[in-house]
Amino acid sequence: MTEARKFQAIKGVRDILPPESALWNVVETTARETFATYGFAEIGLPVLEDSQLFVRSIGLNTEVVSKEMFTFEDHDLALLDFMRNELIAQLRPFPSIGVPEQIVAGLNRFLVVAKGEIEHGNLARTPMNATVLARLEGDLNFFAGASYSTKADELRSVAGEAQESLEALQLGIVVSLRPEATASVVRAYIEHGMHTQPGDVKLYYMGPMFRRERPQKGRYRQFYQIGAEVLGQSDHPGIDADVIEMVLVFIERCGLIGHTLYINSIGCRECRPKYVELLRAELTKVKDQLGPDSQRRIETNPLRVLDSKVESEQAVIENLPRIGDHLCEACREHFKMLQAMLFMRQIAYEVNWRLVRGLDYYMRTTFEITAPGLGSQNAVCGGGRYDGLVELLGGPPTKGIGFALGTDRLILALQEAGKGAVAQPLDAYIAWMGANAYPMAVRIAHALRGAGCSVELPHEEMKFKKSLGLAARLNARFAIILGDNEVAAGAATVKRMSDSTQSTVAEKELGAYLRP
Repeated sequence: MTEARKFQAIKGVRDILPPESALWNVVETTARETFATYGFAEIGLPVLEDSQLFVRSIGLNTEVVSKEMFTFEDHDLALLDFMRNELIAQLRPFPSIGVPEQIVAGLNRFLVVAKGEIEHGNLARTPMNATVLARLEGDLNFFAGASYSTKADELRSVAGEAQESLEALQLGIVVSLRPEATASVVRAYIEHGMHTQPGDVKLYYMGPMFRRERPQKGRYRQFYQIGAEVLGQSDHPGIDADVIEMVLVFIERCGLIGHTLYINSIGCRECRPKYVELLRAELTKVKDQLGPDSQRRIETNPLRVLDSKVESEQAVIENLPRIGDHLCEACREHFKMLQAMLFMRQIAYEVNWRLVRGLDYYMRTTFEITAPGLGSQNAVCGGGRYDGLVELLGGPPTKGIGFALGTDRLILALQEAGKGAVAQPLDAYIAWMGANAYPMAVRIAHALRGAGCSVELPHEEMKFKKSLGLAARLNARFAIILGDNEVAAGAATVKRMSDSTQSTVAEKELGAYLRP
């Protein structure tokens, strides 16, 4: 007999078990209640999105898109996919002399099937697919006409081109598990014409995100975020201050103390590009003092160098030009007003000139909240203004600001601060004995649950000693004891588990008796 496989959660994901799940419920309920007081409404978003949504919004050159997204092709062409993979495997170790007959035959069969799927409308008739099939026709003709005198380098070159063409064929839409939710919110905003609604559109979300990154303390491949976005026609600093105030009120209501708010301005389309070029020029001068990641970012995204946590780079970065010294007049005034708005709300903050966002559509306000007990990776929330994102994704000119808060990291910070939830005590455990007592037990359980009490009702008869022992292990406040005598009297014996005192209580009065 084969031993049963023991299944476990895969690397980077986890189960959230009681009593920790109770703390998650408290945090999510607090978020909903807090955000509602600021006029935000909840939006539910799909976990799967077209991968191009994230390519366009986050950027192809970012590590999130290039390395961390869980991406796959969604299609029903199982036979064509199998044939493609088989051909790629045959082409990879290409021989130095001649062309195997199975490659010619396989390519020919593949093209016949692919063209048939296009005719039946199952394979998209896109320009890319037309180009790919035309290239494969040429490769097939080359292989069919090749001989043992054909040069090996030429054979291998065409085999490599055929592999690339096969891999480029679009069998279906390429989708990804969402690595973040702002792009999804903006997609929904555009798709459903939400810009026609009166005033600012204020939305919040909560749920899982997915990134293939190295799991570590407080960081998972399936992680959770709570976030909010404001989309509209105004970029008044008061909106930014309200968003910051809201997230601070939320985490304080959750019980987190000792947190720090950092703010910065990263300029706009007028002043930011000039600063980026200045920063790139200065980084080039000290390139030899930087590590490989920062050296690469000098060309691709110099702002990201400011995020570096590499100890040996800190002194170099500290001497770089600061963006606050290179803001245009409008951005300088916007940042000044933001600080006045925070002061008006009695919100303490620190200006952190290294707090940047590397994507072009981010502008002006950026902010971050850190929490104690999380080590060097202590950020629990990040946000900022992204006035160009809606237009980038094909929508009308729209201003936007939002934040994303790591729920896992907030929960961890609360637990480190001793704010972890404990299992909620059970209001009542019904200990019954005898067939006549069971209907009364069901009736009492139904009534008490209807009154909002938590009740455990065993459905198999147990001896009273065992039943009361289980009531104690379940942390029940009361044990409701039912036997033939209680049924005859229409009353229950109620035992207070904390001190073992007992009382006789009429059935209709049990709800009032159990109420704290």
